[in-house]
Amino acid sequence: MSLDYDLISFESLLTEEERLLQKSVRSFVESAIKPNIAGWYEKAVFPLEIVPELAKLGLLGMHLTGYGCAGRSAVDYGLAGAELEAGDSGLRTFVSVQGSLAMSAIHKHGSEEQKNHWLPAMARGEAIGCFGLTEPTAGSDPSGMKTFARRDGGDWILNGSKRWIGLASVAQVAIIWAQTDDGVRGFVVPTDTPGFRAVPIEPKLSMRASIQCDIELTDVRLPADSLLPHARGLKGPFECLNEARYGIIWGAMGAARDAWQAAVDYSKERLQFDKPLAGYQLTQQKLVDMALEINKGFLLALHLGRLKDAGTLAPHQISVGKLNNCREAIGICREARTILGGNGITLDYSPLRHANNLESVRTYEGTDEVHTLVLGSRITGIPAFR
Repeated sequence: MSLDYDLISFESLLTEEERLLQKSVRSFVESAIKPNIAGWYEKAVFPLEIVPELAKLGLLGMHLTGYGCAGRSAVDYGLAGAELEAGDSGLRTFVSVQGSLAMSAIHKHGSEEQKNHWLPAMARGEAIGCFGLTEPTAGSDPSGMKTFARRDGGDWILNGSKRWIGLASVAQVAIIWAQTDDGVRGFVVPTDTPGFRAVPIEPKLSMRASIQCDIELTDVRLPADSLLPHARGLKGPFECLNEARYGIIWGAMGAARDAWQAAVDYSKERLQFDKPLAGYQLTQQKLVDMALEINKGFLLALHLGRLKDAGTLAPHQISVGKLNNCREAIGICREARTILGGNGITLDYSPLRHANNLESVRTYEGTDEVHTLVLGSRITGIPAFR
């Protein structure tokens, strides 16, 4: 694939190891994903058959250490996410839900028994995880969750509902966050536990090659050791959400880059008034403006990734990246579609599919409004969430 978007020698800022990882994931996406993604998207199917391949590439929990995980850097994780989302947002979302949410919750907050039982199998792709935080009436404000876990002797009993939970209907384990008499706590819930039910949400206009579900928890009885011992309050799930939000900063730019490249390729081949669309000034202005934002978006992602690897990345900086790169990426994908004309509304081309997917990416892990308020609070010192 051409790298015409790289107007500033961005890849010269990467190490040789980082470029090799980028190349291997890009090759997988080009050979295994792009020839098939239109069909998967049209049929609203997530291809579970690719999970072992993602595991072989070391992408599941890749930024976690030990327990069979690859222990790669934050920048490595970001580069992989960008290449996966160049294929489709649903692919990067799978890796994010598995690694940054479910595996990360166990890795950060679990007991050694929980880590040893679940993480190696999840890294191998033999067990799929999901992360149950959002509820039908508690999205941007998870403190309003109604799911409750009560003690019953030595057990816990969970009741409640979760919504928009990725992978829940195909998962073997769910991380469920619930109110308790001791505040919000997390639970490791095998999905074959009686009373656990996950139903895919459909039909959807976005993220069609992906799985999001409603979960119903009806008297789900769990042993005491199902509790994540090191997570108390909303700080527990928020630490996992920040891992996922970081990945989005890179992934959104991967989708934008792919949409832009599709527009470039099309504009060079499509003739109107006896010359290629690429030869018109208006087309070149669109391509240049998009390329500038892609370059800036990747620079921002790399800077934040280096901060993360140095252990100095602040939560508000993740909001900078998530807000900016999602907002710019969706605009780029929509603009790329205009260059394709009517052909751009078909699944023969990627920009509108990416734009549709980014409607979801822009919403989950914090809406534009939530991240704006995070940054507004940082700038003014005045929280304005309520």
